[in-house]
Amino acid sequence: MPDFRYAQLGREGPRVLRMGLSATYWPGKKTIHHALDQGVNLFFAYGFDLQMVRTLRDVFRTDRERIILTTGAYNLIWTHQNIRKTLEKRLRQFRTDTIDNFLFLGVMKSEQLSERVRDELQSLKDEGKVRHIGLSCHDRKFAGQLAAEGGFDTFMVRYNAAHRGAEEDVFPHLSHHNPALISYTATRWGFLIRRPGGYPKNGRIPTAGECYRFVLSNPDVDVVLTAPSNLNQLKQNLAALDQGALSEEDMSFMRDFGDLVRAKNKRFLGG
Repeated sequence: MPDFRYAQLGREGPRVLRMGLSATYWPGKKTIHHALDQGVNLFFAYGFDLQMVRTLRDVFRTDRERIILTTGAYNLIWTHQNIRKTLEKRLRQFRTDTIDNFLFLGVMKSEQLSERVRDELQSLKDEGKVRHIGLSCHDRKFAGQLAAEGGFDTFMVRYNAAHRGAEEDVFPHLSHHNPALISYTATRWGFLIRRPGGYPKNGRIPTAGECYRFVLSNPDVDVVLTAPSNLNQLKQNLAALDQGALSEEDMSFMRDFGDLVRAKNKRFLGG
């Protein structure tokens, strides 16, 4: 049976705790250090996540190899992103020589991943400035196609109880080349831990921990990102790793609740 707490990150990647940290909601330096102390070793950061940037570059002075740094260049949609320039900026920001996972972020459709972008990513990998290349993608079918073709080491996709399309469009294609799979928004931006309109007042509401366990109960997911806003939230989310996979009864409840949330709020479609 697969290890619920740990996974190998893709085809050639290291052993990773299956919950990674994003500091998008500014959880504080103490929270980031607690994650490190608890064994979290995959960290995702945008260039503007200054708490993460400042904390990790201090840690990198003495403990670089333990940490799997995941960042990338933004898909600007209307104009070409200078991927090399962005990479060089990230290397300076984090004061490191290599990025572990460098992604082209926010691909909405296949046309946005041009041959030039692919070539630039591969060149950075060939030069040793990047260990693994990949993308975050909102077009599930395109992500599945890319996974089947090979050429990318890492995929970051949306997956939760309300957005389960990756189960059909992405996950079945991972076995061809075994890329790393990072999932985000386990709580569907908080909607999965709120009471939907018209839902019974005494009806069961999932906890954040159950949302993370739902995602991690799928062995195709290597790492799920958590983005707490404070230390207590991080502690609660990490506790989900100790509780293991959900029972089939709880999985059924999560799917039903996810369907209800999706039907009640159609703001986020396509996942």
